[in-house]
Amino acid sequence: MDLKSHIRGIPDFPKPGILFYDISPLLAHPQAWRHAVDSLAAKVQAWQPDILVGIESRGFLAAAPLSYVLGCGFVMCRKRGKLPGETIGHLYDLEYGSDAIEIQADAIKPGMKAVVLDDLLATGGTMTAAIQLLRRVGADVRGAACLIELSFLGGRDRIDAPLVSLLQYDS
Repeated sequence: MDLKSHIRGIPDFPKPGILFYDISPLLAHPQAWRHAVDSLAAKVQAWQPDILVGIESRGFLAAAPLSYVLGCGFVMCRKRGKLPGETIGHLYDLEYGSDAIEIQADAIKPGMKAVVLDDLLATGGTMTAAIQLLRRVGADVRGAACLIELSFLGGRDRIDAPLVSLLQYDS
């Protein structure tokens, strides 16, 4: 199945000069979405994860159904202040400034086999930060996965874990 035909490019969103890769048409097409989830499952299952960690917010859309298919847990990695209860955070640098992500303090037990998921890998900053946070709390990060990889931005080179992607865009 040609999954790229279910990805819509939206120019100048969220700001001029950015081409946004919209997965909404993929999510709306049941056969294509099932194929995407099954394809990700085939790639991720070899890592035998205990837990999948979805990065806010479209990463939740990939990680939640995949955790169901693989029979493992799901944890949300969110921006600061979005999770209830005690959290553990990680501050990381962006091109112009910094940002922070968090997980709930009781979400990851030391030694858990974790895989990080997002919808799209661009420069790799947020995924790298999520991997660092998980390792800091004792997770055994087995790998990372995404639906779309913008390979021309070189994010893969920043990821310190095996990485799989379903679709690659070279420009």
